Order: sequence, then C-alpha cells, then structure tokens
Amino acid sequence: MATVAVEMNSLKSREAEISVHKHEVGESSVSVASDEVAEAKAQPNAKRARLQKELTFQDLYENQELLDEDDEEDGDWDPSQLQKCVEVIKWLCKNCTVANINDDVFCRVCGEHKDSKILSLGHFASPFAPDEDLNEIQPTIKGLRDIDPRESAANSSTAIGFDERMLLHAEVEMKPHPHPERPDRLRAIAASLARAGIFPGRCCSIPAREITQEELMMVHSSEHIESVEVTSKLMSSYFTSDTYANEHSACAARLAAGLCADLASAIVSGRAKNGFALVRPPGHHAGVKNVMGFCLHNNAAVAALAAQSAGARKVLILDWDVHHGNGTQEIFEQNNSVLYISLHRHEGGTFYPGTGGAHEFGCSTSILGAEVGYMGAEGFCVNIPWSRGGVGDNDYIFAFQHVVLPIASEFAPDFTIISAGFDAARGDPLGGCDITPSGYAQMTHMLNALSGGKMLVILEGGYNLRSISSSATAVIKVNSSAVHYL
Repeated sequence: MATVAVEMNSLKSREAEISVHKHEVGESSVSVASDEVAEAKAQPNAKRARLQKELTFQDLYENQELLDEDDEEDGDWDPSQLQKCVEVIKWLCKNCTVANINDDVFCRVCGEHKDSKILSLGHFASPFAPDEDLNEIQPTIKGLRDIDPRESAANSSTAIGFDERMLLHAEVEMKPHPHPERPDRLRAIAASLARAGIFPGRCCSIPAREITQEELMMVHSSEHIESVEVTSKLMSSYFTSDTYANEHSACAARLAAGLCADLASAIVSGRAKNGFALVRPPGHHAGVKNVMGFCLHNNAAVAALAAQSAGARKVLILDWDVHHGNGTQEIFEQNNSVLYISLHRHEGGTFYPGTGGAHEFGCSTSILGAEVGYMGAEGFCVNIPWSRGGVGDNDYIFAFQHVVLPIASEFAPDFTIISAGFDAARGDPLGGCDITPSGYAQMTHMLNALSGGKMLVILEGGYNLRSISSSATAVIKVNSSAVHYL
C-alpha cells in the first residue's frame, strides 16, 4: 500500500487561494490604565498574535494569569498613577465560555451576545430556538438540499446513540473559568436535531448499555480501567488539571463506550445504515494507560474492535478533531487492520497534545513531510499536521482529495469511523480554525463513498454550542438522507 501523507503547510502555492479566517484572541485584565485600554481597542498588540497561535485550554486553565496583562506590560506602571486606573469587568460567554471585557457587547471569539439566553432555564428542553433579543446566525449548508421528511423517513435507518445519564458527568469544583467540556454540548446538539425534525423523527435510537470490563480490556490496561472506576466513590476528582471526574463520570464513560460498540455492531450487521454517537466524555486522547485531554475511555477504539468482532475485517478511523488523537494512534499504531488518519493543528509540537508531527520518533516512513505507522503497520497511521490556525473548508477538502481519499480508497475499509471533534469549526474557543457546517457536510459526503456507506460518527471535541450543534446537524443530515448533495 502506498504510504503517502502530507504536511499541508508545505502547500505554500495554495495559500494565496485560501481565505483564512483569523480569530482574534484579545487580552483582558482586572485593572488596566484607561489610556492603555483605548490603545488595546485601537490596535492589537504582539501578545494577542501570540495567544492566537499558542493559547490552548490547558494554558488558560492552568495559568489564569494569561487572561491578564503580561508581567512585562504591568511592570511599566507607576504606582503614583493608580488613580488613573479604571476597573474592567469581565463577562463569560454562555456559548463558548470565553472571558470578555464588560464594554464588549459581543463575544470576541464566537460573536455571541453578552445577554444571550442560550442557557436559560428550559431553553434546551424544546427545539433549539433563536433568542428574542438577537439575530441567531443560521449557517447555510452550501450544496445541500432538504428533501421531504416523508421520503427520508421511509428509507433512512440512521441510528443515534444518546443517554441522559451522560449529562451527569460535570465539573463540580467552581473555577474562575468554566470548563468547556460541559453537559450543555450534548443538550445543544440534541435540541438542534429536534428542531430540524431529525431526532426524534428521521433517525432511530438504540438502547444504551454500559460497556463491560472485558470489552474495555481489549483497549485499555486494567490500571487505566480501575483509575476511572475509582472516581465513582468520589464527589470530585481530577486525573490531570484539565480532566475532571465526579461520582457519575465512570458510568457516563461506560455508557459512551457501550453506545459506540453497539452502534458499530448494528451498522456492520446491517441493522442500521449508519450512526451518530452523541456521547461524552470524549475519547480520542485516552491511551492504553492514560486518561487525558477530557477523555476517559477511547470510544473510537472500542467501536473499531466491536466492528471487527461483528465481521468487519478492515476499519478506517478518520479523526478531524483539531487536536491530534494521540490515544487512538497509540492503540492502533501496530495494527495493520485499522487505518488511522488524523488532520489536526500541530505547529511544531506547540499545540496540544504536541503529538502527531511530521517526523515523530518511531515512524518508519515519511513521505512529503507526514508520518505513518511502524512495527509491522507501516502506512496505517497517517498524520496531516497543520502549521497554523485559521485553516478552513478549502484546506480540508484539498487534503481529503489529495491525501485522505487516495490512501483510504487503497486501504478499502469495510467500516468507517469518524472521530468527529467540531473544535476546528469557526468560532471555537480552543481550535482557532474556520471550518463551516458546509465543510463538515462535504467531508462526510466524501467519506460515504468508502465501506459501502457503513459509517459511525462519534462526537469528540467542540466547545462553541452554536457551531457544534449546526455542524453535527449538517453531518447527520448527510447520513440520514435528509439532504442530497448537489
């Protein structure tokens, strides 16, 4: 099999054709001089540019001072001038959790109104409706046409996996900045699907079950499993500074993995055409022994092995989360029956989790600057690392056309899994990229040509409630035949 992979930042000749949406990441502080506030509004400084490139949730979560002025900037202050200082009050965006200064009416990252009612009581209990006091942006899915629900209902057998108990997994400890991996992510997607008449409606549901320890042992070590299970005895705990757990987290993780396993089995056996796992906690950072990056159990890995147990010989895992799926790569890097392809921000290893580069140790082959697997699985682990943020639909579609699809087609999978993180979407606070719902829909459509359409989409990251709900809905519309591609 040809082992071809591309580091997309090397395609400099295309950069002039690609419009890059840049997310301006501003700085805020509890107290700044009034003239400095005016200057900051007038002209972004070097710190803003640096934060746009390097700021991840791990930085923000562990170093709250990154939200304040740099020490070197504060060092210029003359205490005698304190009477000229004004207090700047911050507000937290209800859509993406980013902190904004009080004078801003709209969030500097996602554009949400400061008085948004997106999280008001009961808002997600009914179909996702626009706020009365602001105009909600409803992205147009270019190239897609809605068809009569009666037509799709007769032919669609898309299965959705969801269980409300996964909403109980939440951070208990109160912190200055709310955790972006929050229960409202599932509520937002569920409400968007209900509003579109997709689920309940066009799609069917499967009953939830908790994954067994025997099934988890095929992916994770016994120590890993025990470290997750012990959290059920604790009100609040942390695996790492950014990966939390409460007494319900272990159950939520078992439900997520169980739903993914059963969806995979149902699709391979023909009981469902395809599926979407509306699950949390996410999983692609969870390795054989490690819990990290908000992830407890590796749902995609569990699903891949379940698919093979149900009869699929070769499985493709396509990971478009903005972060590299280091856990999934670790689990399958020596397995030549699973092809893992990841498109992610890397930036020379400075972007979380720092893996997935073009010349990582242990990779036996590197063509055109991208890495592939090793130890008997050469060519079955392909990373496409972006050197910067701001990449959008055109970049991803180009990568699909020239790298992903040629390699995947030669592999000829019997089953396809998408590790669908939507944190590369426009307006995401962690991703800093520019994919639209239309882009996600088109990538899904392109992958449908593989494995006879037998596909399972598993939710990973994505922390802007509006973009994650519209993007997930666009993907499910493609798979449920709620749209035709023109």
